[in-house]
Amino acid sequence: MISTIYNIVSFRELLLVLAWKNIVVRYKQAYLGIAWAILKPMMLMLIFTLVRSFVGIDSGNIPYPILTFAALIPWVFFQESTSEAIKSVVSNAMLVRKIYFPREILPITSVLTMLVELCINFIIFAGFMIYYRIVPTAYLLWVPMILLYTILFSLCISLAGSAINVYYRDVGSALPVVLSLLMYASPIIYPLSLVKKTLLMNQAAGEWSNILYIIYTMNPLAGIIDAFQCVLLYGQSPDVATLFPGIVLTTIFLPVSYTVFKQTEAYFADVI
Repeated sequence: MISTIYNIVSFRELLLVLAWKNIVVRYKQAYLGIAWAILKPMMLMLIFTLVRSFVGIDSGNIPYPILTFAALIPWVFFQESTSEAIKSVVSNAMLVRKIYFPREILPITSVLTMLVELCINFIIFAGFMIYYRIVPTAYLLWVPMILLYTILFSLCISLAGSAINVYYRDVGSALPVVLSLLMYASPIIYPLSLVKKTLLMNQAAGEWSNILYIIYTMNPLAGIIDAFQCVLLYGQSPDVATLFPGIVLTTIFLPVSYTVFKQTEAYFADVI
């Protein structure tokens, strides 16, 4: 991992050029351009709010639209960055075949490029906070650390995924389906407090309730989304117990993902 940081610093000009290319290519042929970065979370928020009006999801003292939007900030970043990163090596086939550079720069660049849309979503969220008269607290300082955790989790999937996608292109096709399922296994439409109440308090699954809750929180996005909502809306520090299982999982699999990428990159030019 130290060598990766060294490579990024050494090839920082290439990283910046690729990041700019990704931004230009992503929006150049789109009629609405960067407005898509605004429309996607807004449309999802409106759809979830409409669904909530039928099923009656309890959002407590926080208005449901801003609670959902706070959950969509890390989710959309993760979804978009992972989707782009998985295809990054294949989409830069000409570059991979012609010159040498650390190949991990490609998925890393794809993830970091999505920070542009993340900043836009934060601006929209600030508007929601003003509208709903929610005053930010000092716990806002947790956001960079939570964001770093989100980036690392994205890379955990992106590094191995982009390498495997070179050999098996089905990975890129299957990813949208997997992410759709993961969205429902994350506290986006519903708050994590509802899961806690159902499993930990009401013991809805009987003796399996506590185990199922631990399995649920092993999804890093569960802790990430809950942490965003805690520091941005509730003025609380993140729940360490909720974050811990996902952090352990990410800590284990990030080096594994990086190793898979490095062991397969030597054959990218031949296979791609």
